[in-house]
Amino acid sequence: MSTTPPSVPLPVADRIPQTRDLSRFAYLSIAAAIVTITLKVVAWQITGSVGLLSDAAESVVNLVAAVAVLIALKVAAMPADKNHHFGHSKAEYFSAALEGQMIFIAALVIMWTAVERFLHPQPIENVGIGLGISVFASAINGGVSIVLLRAGRKHRSLTLTADGKHLMTDVWTSAGVVVGVLLVGITGIQRLDPIIAFLVGLNIVITGWKLLQESVEGLMDVAMSKEDNREIAEILAGFVTSEVHFHALRTRVAGHHRFAEVHVLVPGAWTVQQGHDLMEEVETAVHERFGEIALTCHLEPSEDPRAYGDYAAEFPVPTHEDIVAAHGSTPGTGAGTTPGATDRAAGGAPGGATGTAR
Repeated sequence: MSTTPPSVPLPVADRIPQTRDLSRFAYLSIAAAIVTITLKVVAWQITGSVGLLSDAAESVVNLVAAVAVLIALKVAAMPADKNHHFGHSKAEYFSAALEGQMIFIAALVIMWTAVERFLHPQPIENVGIGLGISVFASAINGGVSIVLLRAGRKHRSLTLTADGKHLMTDVWTSAGVVVGVLLVGITGIQRLDPIIAFLVGLNIVITGWKLLQESVEGLMDVAMSKEDNREIAEILAGFVTSEVHFHALRTRVAGHHRFAEVHVLVPGAWTVQQGHDLMEEVETAVHERFGEIALTCHLEPSEDPRAYGDYAAEFPVPTHEDIVAAHGSTPGTGAGTTPGATDRAAGGAPGGATGTAR
């Protein structure tokens, strides 16, 4: 009677971060920008509101940014080649940086126009029709923004997230414009329109600055979140025994791809097969939780002093002593032990996993 192996490794193809063509979202953004530009220009011509003019100007910036997003996503989706072994996913950060700069430009245009209109106020006409058109255009941008933000979170794409935030700034701009035009219609004070437009411009500057920060961090190989690092460390702790330890856990994010590496300390007397089987189990456990992540395990003999003190910065993994102190029992003997841990604690090879050592 056959038994199910304690841990079945995922196919190698399922472990490698896959490139995804997300350009369909960029086409959606481009279409939305073209429609909203048309609507807002019509609203500005009807009312003469500087707020609606600034709103239309930002939509032009949205169109330019959406084209940049399309190019970035196409490049990021290109597979790895002989000159780019880790793929092209960092192209997304350039797009996000451009988005931030575009947002700054839109904000400057809005604030400059607002100052001009404040110094030389002009009456607003046909308020109702203009506002109706602006609200409809904003609803389009709001809907597309939500789609992009959700897609950005799902696919871990900074480009889509940045474009979604960019469109959301357009929604806030439109909301400010609507408030300004309404206040002018109610109070008759013409300068309220440019004042509101200027305040909206300041809010957009803040959004642009945050996007620039995120893109710069990405280009500098920012680590995965503390929560993700902690979860990887907890998975590794499930394999810790009196003989097996981990250290030098480091992670980084490149676009929607995630990379992690860790050093695995085992007795020098272990065979290559034993060490390989252990690493296959570790990789399988991490991939089952995180899906597509490039995990590299480096095997080292625990008795060798050269196996320690590799890096100045790394995320800590609980040691055998830490686990015993926390739970009052030796790993591999209690409930919830990772499959294969008992075999390793007894000095045997972990079973049920095969594959190519990395």
